[in-house]
Amino acid sequence: MIKNLLFKLSITCISICALIEAKAQGINWAKDGNSYYQIASGEVVNITLPKSDRKTIISRALLTPAGKDSPIAVRSFQLSSDGTKALIFTNSKKVWRYDTRGDYWLADLTSNKITQIGKDKPASSLMFAKLSPDGSKVAYVSKHNLYVENIDGTGAKALTTNGTDRMINGTFDWVYEEEFDCRDGFRWSPDGKSIAYWQIDATKIKNFLMINNTDSIYPYTIPVEYPKVGENPSACKVGIVDIATAKTNWLNVPGDNIQHYIPRMQWVPNSNEVILQQLNREQNESIVFICDAASGSAKAIYTEKAKAWIDAQDEWKWLNDNKEFTILSDKDGWDHLYRISKDGKKTTLITKGNYDVISVKLIDEKNNYVYFIASPTNATQRYLYKTRLDGKGKLEMVTPSILPGTHSYDISPNAAFARHIYNSSVVKPVAEWMNFTTGSPLTMDGSITTQLAKQEAPKNKVEFFKVTTEDGIELDGWMKKPDHFNPDKKYPVVFFVYGEPASQTAADTYGAGSNGLYGGDMANDGYIYISMDNRGAPVPKGAAWRKSIYKNIGIINIRDQAMATKKLLATYPFMDKDRIAVWGWSGGGSSTLNLMFQYPDIYKTGIAIAAVGNQLTYDNIYQERYMGTPFPSKEAYVKGSPITYAKNLKGNLLYIHGTGDDNVHYQNAEMLIDELIKNKKVFQLMSYPNRTHSISEGEGTDEHLSLTFTKFLKENCPPGAR
Repeated sequence: MIKNLLFKLSITCISICALIEAKAQGINWAKDGNSYYQIASGEVVNITLPKSDRKTIISRALLTPAGKDSPIAVRSFQLSSDGTKALIFTNSKKVWRYDTRGDYWLADLTSNKITQIGKDKPASSLMFAKLSPDGSKVAYVSKHNLYVENIDGTGAKALTTNGTDRMINGTFDWVYEEEFDCRDGFRWSPDGKSIAYWQIDATKIKNFLMINNTDSIYPYTIPVEYPKVGENPSACKVGIVDIATAKTNWLNVPGDNIQHYIPRMQWVPNSNEVILQQLNREQNESIVFICDAASGSAKAIYTEKAKAWIDAQDEWKWLNDNKEFTILSDKDGWDHLYRISKDGKKTTLITKGNYDVISVKLIDEKNNYVYFIASPTNATQRYLYKTRLDGKGKLEMVTPSILPGTHSYDISPNAAFARHIYNSSVVKPVAEWMNFTTGSPLTMDGSITTQLAKQEAPKNKVEFFKVTTEDGIELDGWMKKPDHFNPDKKYPVVFFVYGEPASQTAADTYGAGSNGLYGGDMANDGYIYISMDNRGAPVPKGAAWRKSIYKNIGIINIRDQAMATKKLLATYPFMDKDRIAVWGWSGGGSSTLNLMFQYPDIYKTGIAIAAVGNQLTYDNIYQERYMGTPFPSKEAYVKGSPITYAKNLKGNLLYIHGTGDDNVHYQNAEMLIDELIKNKKVFQLMSYPNRTHSISEGEGTDEHLSLTFTKFLKENCPPGAR
């Protein structure tokens, strides 16, 4: 839910961490790991380490098509395995959240020629174009059909022909993209003779109709294919299409393809087999299949069941001459890395101990090590660790312990070099290039140590704390006090909350304690600003912590926040109990509403943005994952929904929503408004016409949102000491 809002919430610590992580993962390494590629000044260059020698690989001249005066703008690129050809992505357009469709050009670095791929297709309609393993062909999706053609732009062939708005080949529908992070929906076989692809049949999914009232004197509807809670998902299957004949052979994966999901699929290296993950509708049973591409037969080799949910796997990494692969699982109570034999008969635990593997950064099979991000002792921070890949080693910290905070690494494939990014609540993001073998920076001038020496420490630091509720639950949190704090005075407190399983808020990252929606400086104006992570937040505290929220969204997370707030107010006399505010966006908006309605004696002012007011209106993949299917009872959904408690509102509420929100529909606002009206509850509403979940479109929108937020907060929870 919130992951596609991170760019909007870069004003908070949520996105700072995500931004650092995405930035670190963006390096386009050369295969040998000794150099990397970069788009610079409209060209593609290769930078060789350790001296950072630069060489132009694709010049502006090569990027200028015949008859054109200027080069095409490079959005991204991919090189053929032999480095003689490059596929250039340009003129990109958005599909839902990301610009995944556009135009592609093939640059031949040997002949210095550039050719448009799919030139007979509509402009900006090509998606996920990929070179074949031998570099002779390009495959791509256009208008939900899969195509292939020669690299010189000849011999174009449709590999599927039944694609429509609802019959989707080689990519995904709205909900698969939003909740499983699925976009690129096809894979070349290792021998280049076939392609494995997803087909999503959304023909039976109902449209949700959004209304545009502003762009014409007669309003019109905008249909969005959207499966809500309790509605059947799109049917999903995987096919293998032969390049020569364009004939598809469907994999015979057991089970109803409507009541199961296939969130992950890839080829087994150097084989004619496909590995895929199937999740049941409740997403609490995961089966890994190995499928024969020729016969379509599917063999279950690994099964996992859970009382709560099981996440979609990251990409499988293959080991031991492709006889084993890796998975991440929390089946022993912690997220750990395992290696599984291809026949499923042997399982080896690689990482051992009471800690979570947050993300795997590199598997160095040659040296028998795996590198990963973890934080065994502080759930607000992130560090690089390593252990032996055979499962016989101890946990070793790689990040220097003298740098407390949040770290991310992008490590070269040969483990020779790395890009290391560091930040914390008191350190602006800094980055260094490292000799990863020695752990030393390539140059002291560019080292993190040198950069830190130039930074000024903030005068008013964010304070991290732990608070234990009357239920015995310990929450991590941060607190930013006013600039001229006097402990003998009383100050208003503003809580920033998310509260659902999609995001952490109380991380030790740069941006903690700041609020970009506020028009001004909260600390200077005299506010105490706080955020805490309740049970269910995706922090490295083990599966029991994260999954206790199962079938309890709107209950357990809300109680944790409220009881922690209650404890803080009882502990610190400088917190003014009459000036307590809370705000959040998306899932945080839902939490804000529930806190205002369920604990009206604690929270006096609330600002809820783009909130799910009724959990039965949200999409089935997200909500059923965390709340179970609504069969045979919807009781948990009703119990956790803010509209159930709207009658309890006592304080000052501002509700904000975009009418063009295709994620959390404006329907939620109107259902909530009806309930508040029925119970004679006075509140304020700000609707943004045709704005999406990010409420960012249109001239003046960001500024207006900030002004609205700030004015309401100041008027109803006045700043300053008393």
